[in-house]
Amino acid sequence: MKVAVLAPVAWRTPPRHYGPWEQIASNIAEGLVQLGIEVTLFATGDSTTTGKLDAICATGYEEDRSQDAKVLECLHISNLMEKAAEFDIIHNNFDFLPLTYSGLIKTPVITTIHGFSSQKIIPVYKKYNDRGYYVSISNSDRSPQLDYLATVYNGLDTRDFEFYKQPEDYLLYFGRIHPDKGTAEAIDIAQKSKRKLLIAGIIQDGNYYRERVEPFLSDQIKYIGHAGPDERKKLLGNAIALLHPIRFNEPFGMSVAEAMLCGTPVIAFNKGSMPELIKDAQTGFLVDSVDEAVEAVGRLAEINRINCCNWAVSQFSRDKMVEDYLKLYKKILDR
Repeated sequence: MKVAVLAPVAWRTPPRHYGPWEQIASNIAEGLVQLGIEVTLFATGDSTTTGKLDAICATGYEEDRSQDAKVLECLHISNLMEKAAEFDIIHNNFDFLPLTYSGLIKTPVITTIHGFSSQKIIPVYKKYNDRGYYVSISNSDRSPQLDYLATVYNGLDTRDFEFYKQPEDYLLYFGRIHPDKGTAEAIDIAQKSKRKLLIAGIIQDGNYYRERVEPFLSDQIKYIGHAGPDERKKLLGNAIALLHPIRFNEPFGMSVAEAMLCGTPVIAFNKGSMPELIKDAQTGFLVDSVDEAVEAVGRLAEINRINCCNWAVSQFSRDKMVEDYLKLYKKILDR
């Protein structure tokens, strides 16, 4: 079987720090290669893979802002589609735009829908309902207007993480600094529970950071910048809990799975996919307000950290994800 994995070209695949779609594209490609599948990863030129790499740009447009994002995307997608006949199946991790080529090629295209940036993009997905193969990353993140082949949870390479039995005494916020992700709420939870909070992530909304985060930084509340893969597992593993007070219906939540792989429970607002990721009162707590989150901080001793790790390994490993996708590839090709 020859598989083309199409990654975005905003960041390197796998990303140096931020880039969840790129990370999953990498995990899919590397997992398939380990199973003996012939894989070509279509990504930026500085990407790394044990398969074959095909690129039309040296770096991503978020890492080199002199490039035009739309131009790069068009060149990148067309590069793959003009080679479509070389592959048995194309795995699209690039949202809706590649679907516009699917009626012009014979190679089937399976698309992982990593989330909807807007309801305005759904008409494109609807147009290709009959010929596309759509996979959701959680049951909660499905549009009733679309047909889905399956739900496959994002999978992480468990070797990149480590179980931490004895954490240090701090709470962690790990994600982009943006109102949707609830950075300000995390600060409020830490202050009300009188706990130290470390904040790690890229500043995606500068005004929000200056108005809702920076004024509250202190010895108790610290912003430590973005954290790369080496820092990530230490930060996650040493935390007594990950705070995830999201204000939107998050499709998945990579940091939630990552924290649990390290044995760290998660206190999350009960929105989007959180009930699918977190076993309430077993691997963390699902709450509806800052005050409920503060109460949950006081109950962290009830959580057995090894249960968090075992749950995450069973549900959110790269091996499980790749096996699930390989079954779907075979199902499509047998039609």
